Amino acid sequence: MTEEKISILLSDVSVEGNIVEKDKMIVDAKVRGNIEANDLDTHSNSIIDGNIRCKKVSIGGKLKGNIKSDKINIKKTAEIEGSLNQKTLSIEEGAFLKIKTETYK
Repeated sequence: MTEEKISILLSDVSVEGNIVEKDKMIVDAKVRGNIEANDLDTHSNSIIDGNIRCKKVSIGGKLKGNIKSDKINIKKTAEIEGSLNQKTLSIEEGAFLKIKTETYK
């Protein structure tokens, strides 16, 4: 049985550059660069300026960039500006969106 590994970036962290994580990642920090992970969860303090490519993503903070993911969940605290490309998309009421979206099979 393999144990899921989780990388966490807290709100006092600021990253300049691309991030690659093969498992799960939780971000509540400032990231200026692209993020690639299997599963990404961003919290309300996160500010991401870059593109996201994941199997599953949940956005709760600010994002200026594009997302390509099988499953996208947008939380009510999210502010997103960019393009979304996904198989499934769910959006909580209250999210601020300036997006273009495209669903694929």
